[in-house]
Amino acid sequence: MAVRFRDYYESLGVPRGASDEDIRRAYRKLARQYHPDVNKEPGAEDRFKEVSEAYDVLRDPEKRQRYDRLGADWKAGDDVSGAAGFEEFFRRGGGGAGGGFEDSGVRVEFGGEGDFSDVFGDLFGGRGGGSIFDSFTGGRAADQEAVLELSLEDALNGGRRRLAIGDRELEVEIPPGIRDGQRLRIRGEGDGGDLILRIRLRRDPRFRVEGDDLYTDLALAPWEAALGATVPVQTLTGSARLTVPAGSSSGRRLRLRGEGLPREDGGRGDLYAVISVKVPKNLTTRERELFEQLRDTSKFDPRRARS
Repeated sequence: MAVRFRDYYESLGVPRGASDEDIRRAYRKLARQYHPDVNKEPGAEDRFKEVSEAYDVLRDPEKRQRYDRLGADWKAGDDVSGAAGFEEFFRRGGGGAGGGFEDSGVRVEFGGEGDFSDVFGDLFGGRGGGSIFDSFTGGRAADQEAVLELSLEDALNGGRRRLAIGDRELEVEIPPGIRDGQRLRIRGEGDGGDLILRIRLRRDPRFRVEGDDLYTDLALAPWEAALGATVPVQTLTGSARLTVPAGSSSGRRLRLRGEGLPREDGGRGDLYAVISVKVPKNLTTRERELFEQLRDTSKFDPRRARS
């Protein structure tokens, strides 16, 4: 399983075509949320550094153009530490993560407004008394961050995974029920510090993810939707039999409780099967006759029906 380094747009939660204003707005919101003077939760400092680096690159038209063209290789021969305050941040030791972690190998962590100085002047009321980075402790080794993509099944079941990190391989334990956006900290496996793997759930063509719930399309024949039926539905753990009530139309959602993703309370979300009524593209002679009989007999008008 390959590990892909983080994407700056994804770090800020903006699309690749985002405007400069959208990028500034996203950064300002995240900086307020994760600055260590405001947020004392584990992982907040790392997240703050991540969004700061992303903003430093994407706010600069030249850097952004190079990043859009070259991706992860954009900074070959270039220094990204030039943002206001960013150089002091790393000189003071901000490149590492905060303390308070267990010594065992892996831990899960939950976790138009001008430039850097404007943002933080606004954030902390323009208070004096030193750099905004004074709250960071110095002397720590730099951590290395990467994005680890997992399938929905991997996230549900967990297990050991072998990763390719540069020119070396590493085996890590994925806890069952890990959630999108969580982080795994692997002690001593970074570039002089720890390796932090940020979890991203891979897009699955079978399911759409909304929080802890999953959505899947359920194709039905017209007679199944009209008369009702019991049909198979694929789940993350296999398949289930679902009873479709008679008179079901496209768009109706049928719920399978507890077949979604793990919740923080230890339970699981739900799986929703969204009905989509399909008709045959090529009718046999007999099928056409039957549909014509139905047309001539039925008084149903779908354009006037309320349901």
